[in-house]
Amino acid sequence: MTGGGGGDVLARARSQCLAGGVRCTGAEEVAERVFAVQAQDLDAAALGLRARSYGLTRTAVRAALEERRTLFRGWFMRGTLQLVPAADAHWLLALYGPRLCSRARRRYRDLGLDEALRERAERVVADAVAAHGPLTRAELTERLARVGVAPDGQAPVHVIRGAALAGLVCHGPLRAGEPTYVALRDWLPPPAGPQPAGDAAVGELVRRYLRGYGPAGPDDFAAWSGLPAGAARRVWPEAAPPAAYAPPGPGAAPPGPGAAPPAADVRLLPAYDNYWLGWRDRDAAIPRAFVRSVRPGGGQIRAAVTVDGCAVGTWTRRSRGNVQVSTFAEGPDRVPADVTAEAADVARFLQS
Repeated sequence: MTGGGGGDVLARARSQCLAGGVRCTGAEEVAERVFAVQAQDLDAAALGLRARSYGLTRTAVRAALEERRTLFRGWFMRGTLQLVPAADAHWLLALYGPRLCSRARRRYRDLGLDEALRERAERVVADAVAAHGPLTRAELTERLARVGVAPDGQAPVHVIRGAALAGLVCHGPLRAGEPTYVALRDWLPPPAGPQPAGDAAVGELVRRYLRGYGPAGPDDFAAWSGLPAGAARRVWPEAAPPAAYAPPGPGAAPPGPGAAPPAADVRLLPAYDNYWLGWRDRDAAIPRAFVRSVRPGGGQIRAAVTVDGCAVGTWTRRSRGNVQVSTFAEGPDRVPADVTAEAADVARFLQS
């Protein structure tokens, strides 16, 4: 594929519920369809849910996370925070937890966390949230300092992350905008039935990936998941049916013969949106001349304007939820008018 064009870009944008008029009816449906919304920044994750749905509110997103607990925030694909369906949290933890902990061993040592201290510190975290309910990072850091974990730097964060990967704790409710941590067993019910494991878990992840990111191959899956491409090839389907790449919903069906071409589908994606991280070629949907406008380097990914899945500009939030859009020199003529409607919806969402 070449930057900013090609049938694969449109097909993938449709799979991500970002083109062809395809949108979901709620936060849970988005997470189920696209399977994982990038969530290092929870506000950006909420905006990613908005971009793929109709009429979603911030209140509804928070209710899904904290009241219904149908969405779960944890460290999964590529070791980064993701929003996933809560029903999938346990098998994903079993698939990713041991791998990510093993990869972090050198980092633990660099932070002065030998195995004995790390295990003791993780138990302190687990015992604290079990006894006292939701606790913030600062509150846990204070307790960790008592057992020898340096309170400055990244050591407390890595201990909390390690406890989460071990299935001891997880993200809980926000408190005055600050994330808290709770005991996983108190936050989510145990799995309702048998859970996929080993190659079966990888196969299930491949199935979910193709539904939300197809068309794609094993190398794309490896880039998205952080798992070895060889593990995917063992379970990769010989032929993925076209239906796997066409989420149902408004605009999902192609126009009939003689029908007018569909209107350009404009979306405002947040910073670090998973749409830019789902394939090996992460710049395929960005015109070559403007790759640095969206991906300036240093791991940054800016909030972007897309038309039919292709980047045509960037945007920023201003005071009171207002949005300022900067379009590239190239792009469809009708982008400015369509962007106005999307920008208004972002403002509505931020105030909801």
